[in-house]
Amino acid sequence: MEAYLLDWANLLVRWLHLIAGIAWIGASFYFVMLDNSLKPPKNPNDAKRGVFGELWAVHGGGFYHSQKYLTGPKGEPLTQDLHWSKWEAYTTWLSGMGMMAVIYWIGASSYLIDSSVMALSPAAAVGISITFLVAGWVFYDLLCRNMIGKDGVLAAIVFVFVMVANYVLHQVFSARGAYIHVGAMLGTMMAANVFFHIIPGQKKMVEQIRRGEQVDPMPGIVGKQRSVHNTYFTLPVLFIMISNHYPMTYANAKGWLVLGVLMVAGVLIRQFFVLRHRGQVKWWLPAAGVALIALLMVLMAPKQVDAGGEKVSFATVKAIMAQRCIACHADKPTFEGFAQAPKGVMLQTPEQIAAHAVMSAQTVASGYMPLGNLTAITEEEREKIAIWFAQGARTAD
Repeated sequence: MEAYLLDWANLLVRWLHLIAGIAWIGASFYFVMLDNSLKPPKNPNDAKRGVFGELWAVHGGGFYHSQKYLTGPKGEPLTQDLHWSKWEAYTTWLSGMGMMAVIYWIGASSYLIDSSVMALSPAAAVGISITFLVAGWVFYDLLCRNMIGKDGVLAAIVFVFVMVANYVLHQVFSARGAYIHVGAMLGTMMAANVFFHIIPGQKKMVEQIRRGEQVDPMPGIVGKQRSVHNTYFTLPVLFIMISNHYPMTYANAKGWLVLGVLMVAGVLIRQFFVLRHRGQVKWWLPAAGVALIALLMVLMAPKQVDAGGEKVSFATVKAIMAQRCIACHADKPTFEGFAQAPKGVMLQTPEQIAAHAVMSAQTVASGYMPLGNLTAITEEEREKIAIWFAQGARTAD
């Protein structure tokens, strides 16, 4: 019953996380587009009132006129009700932490720990996880606080920091656990930027405007810095959110490097859209991103298995799966923590094994399955499954 309830918690929190993430990233993309598409106001009176830029748009059968004031309207009180974009960010982060708890903390033995990487107790793994997320934010925040106005240098240092963290995590956790922690670290930075800097800075400026005081521009400068970081983090974080469905990436022997290259590709593609909003079309940016992905596809292509040697019988493969896979991949799993077979994949009958032959061969050969190698499958057994598949994956000897 406990495993069944955890499955429901996983489903509902994941659904909430997806909805909130769409709302947050959608709003972020919209305001980045708006900010980079502004034109100087055509009405001289608007400029006198403090309008920095404006944009006319059409959508949903109507026309919209957006105007931006850097430090609020001049010569008039700021009495209008203000819409604050913050709960999307907070809900995304909170639901993401909920998923982290349900999947990777409660299920640490299955999803977070890989004894072949580092032998950890569940308590130690969870402690390292929490410490890492907190320390990652603190280090990043200190960097940003001390490098205002040094955007290029700061971006380079942040990238190096993320890559070092990426590599270190792969020396501590399972490959899947390492990937999700890189994403959780970036997501924590994004949400904390909103909570600790962007929203408080905006509130401070609003209070100064309403009191008729000279507006301090520094909170706006800091908020802009953190907002820019957030928009470049989005594509890497979105990739990591879906990466658990593609073990060919994180289960690779150089999974940390694969993730680094894909993050760079995401940043390059995002930069193309940021510049395009300003009227600057730099096609080399998405071309470079796509080229990096294409290069990965070539370098990561699986090696061909020699199918011409000794024949591997189906009986041999079935025996391996019975010993190494059936504990989880059955109609009634016996492995603790599983109420049903992962992804509905069952491997009890010849028909089921045949139906999932491609997935089984790929995930077993890559090292992704069994999770954390909890059933201690050997390299020889992995090779036999790969050869059996290469020889036609027959279910009759």
